[in-house]
Order: sequence, then structure tokens, then C-alpha cells
Amino acid sequence: MLYLDFLRTVHARLAPSAYLEIGVRNGNSLALARCRAVGIDPAYAIHAELDGDVALFRTTSDEYFSRPDPLAATGGEPFELSFIDGLHLFEFALRDFIFAERHSSARGMIVFDDVLPRSIAEAARERHTHQWTGDVFGVLQVLELYRPDLVVIPLDTRPTGLLAVVGLDPENDVLVDRFDEILAEFRRPDPQPVPGEILDRRSVVAPARFLGSGLLELLAQQPATVSAGSLAASLRPLVREQFGTGFVAVA
Repeated sequence: MLYLDFLRTVHARLAPSAYLEIGVRNGNSLALARCRAVGIDPAYAIHAELDGDVALFRTTSDEYFSRPDPLAATGGEPFELSFIDGLHLFEFALRDFIFAERHSSARGMIVFDDVLPRSIAEAARERHTHQWTGDVFGVLQVLELYRPDLVVIPLDTRPTGLLAVVGLDPENDVLVDRFDEILAEFRRPDPQPVPGEILDRRSVVAPARFLGSGLLELLAQQPATVSAGSLAASLRPLVREQFGTGFVAVA
């Protein structure tokens, strides 16, 4: 399944009230939104038709989220779906996740693009291939290690995979507090040490299986005020049943 087809279905089933996109480019994915949408990209060049309620910001995510009220553009509504497709470097992708989660609803979902490079060359920090993921794949390892409270599901979409993250906790500061430690461990020089299970796409989930699991419907039916703790009580059993214990902490 192409990643845009997956995202189109997620928008329809999750029906978010506010959407965030970091890395707009030509607007093809931003055009899928059917709610108040915020697009951030310092160099966007829109070719797609945007006929929704869209606020575009020609700036970096660092600058945008340093503003006094990053949710002003949504009228204070936290994001219920975010798509991270900005600069394809590990530290920027991780920081974008921190920004997005902090301004998200607990019932929301954050999706990373380009987490499943198909070669070592494609995963390089210094781009020298036409198709390029950079070292975004490292975010998967970090979230599994430092945020076992999250449900982190890599998806076998074309061309270079997606990573769906649910069970969000906007109050969690672990990644902020340990950011320097994480960078020291996971930001590595080229050639990148891409794990074999990522290159071979082992332990990834078919997008159709994810869409048929009932997970999106579970999130959509939660009240806007749901807490991370109360959502986990119903989210984790579903994930174990549908995907196995490899995608959720056992405790």
C-alpha cells in the first residue's frame, strides 16, 4: 500500500479535529486533511489543491514551536493526528516528535515517514541517492527503549515505510530530559548501522492489518479529555490481541 493511501484512510477513520504536518513539500499529504490543519515547512512549494481549513507556516518546526502559543492556529485544539516528514535527520525527527506529542491529545496518533530505508546508502545522513530516508529509522529504536509506555508500530507501506505511534502522553518529559544522552548514543556517522530487521522489514505490520485492527476506531471513540493512563487500559489489550506483545510493554 502506498503511504498516501494509508494516510487517506487514517484521516477518514480517525476523523481528527486538528491535524499537524511537519514537512509539507508539494502538499499532497496535507491535502488529505478534512479538519483544521497546520502545515510547517520553510520551503514548501504547493502543487496540490488545498480546499480545507489550512494554516501554512513557512518556517522551521523549531521556530514554530518556540512561539508563545503553538495551538493558536487551531483555536487551542490539540492535534489528534500528526505527520512528521521534515528534515530526514534523526535529531530533527525526534525533536519534531517531542513537539508534536506535547501539543497532542492523548487519543491522537503521530506518524513518521521514511523509517524503513531499503539500503545503507538510502539511510545516510549525507544524501547521495535519489530516494533518501536519512537516519530517521533511529527514532524507532529510541521510542522502544526510552518510551515503553507508547505503542510503536512500523508499517510496511511503499516506498519507505511509516511508523505509527499511539498511546500519547503530552506530559511525559523523558525524551526532553535525556535528549543529549540519546543523541550521543544514536546519532552516528555514515555509513549508518541500520539493523537487519529494518532493512529486511521483519517485525513490521502490513498496513491493511493495522487498518483492520480496530485501533483507529478505539482512538476515535475516546472522549477529548481522556488521559494517557485511562486510554492505556483499553489500548494495550487490543494491541496485544491484534499485533502481539512485541509492540507493547509487557508490564
